Amino acid sequence: MTKVSIIGAGAIGRPVIEALVGGAVEDVEVVGVVNDTPVGECPVPQIRLAKAIESSDVIVECAGQAVVSVHGVEILEAGRDLLITSAGALADPDLVARLLAAGPGRMFVTSGAIGGIDLLVSAASHGAVHRASVTTTKLPATLLQPWMDDATQERVRATTEPTTIFEGSAAEAARYFPRSLNVAATVGLAVGDLELVEVRLVADPGAELTSHVIEADADAGSYRFEIRNHPSAANPRTSGVVSRAVVRSLSMLVGRPVGAVSIV
Repeated sequence: MTKVSIIGAGAIGRPVIEALVGGAVEDVEVVGVVNDTPVGECPVPQIRLAKAIESSDVIVECAGQAVVSVHGVEILEAGRDLLITSAGALADPDLVARLLAAGPGRMFVTSGAIGGIDLLVSAASHGAVHRASVTTTKLPATLLQPWMDDATQERVRATTEPTTIFEGSAAEAARYFPRSLNVAATVGLAVGDLELVEVRLVADPGAELTSHVIEADADAGSYRFEIRNHPSAANPRTSGVVSRAVVRSLSMLVGRPVGAVSIV
């Protein structure tokens, strides 16, 4: 039996908890959930991080980049495996260096809202990736950020047609849009260079689905993936499929893959 604790009981964490308690992954026991505020009705107890580290084999982060930045090293040094959903935290090279130096726990990143990551990793591991880009389109209200001044927020909120509100590297995207562009950081990690990945973020008032168009040119070939996800009903900043991706990633991590055919 593998013991797991979840950090975060929001739009990603709660569905993950419910799926695991419902038996989505064999021989996994959810010890509890760590959350900054009371979680209310929940099928597992709310516990402190120290208890989660003491009692678990795997810690699953579903709460944002700060958890990885502040507690990642502590979790790994305690010998616990860490499954990360907030890939944008890994845009900080100093943090990555500290996490890689920590152990004996292992660090994993879920693919989250996108596919094709395994192919990009394979291409990058057997030759150079010359160019990569991510174009993400979301509803304007989901892209408002605390650092935006009033005029910028109003321009984004009031747009009546698709409007580009950010262009830059995946590393910059992770800093400026920490809850909206983990996809860009994931692509950057896959190709081995967050500065290589060109990111364009589009606010579209007609975007019923969140879309990500990923393109890459490499020695191994040229690739283009288009993903269109339904936003989470609980939090439209994230895609509903992310929690399912976390469950599948966890199943692979603990050696009990979900599905009749295991694709690894």
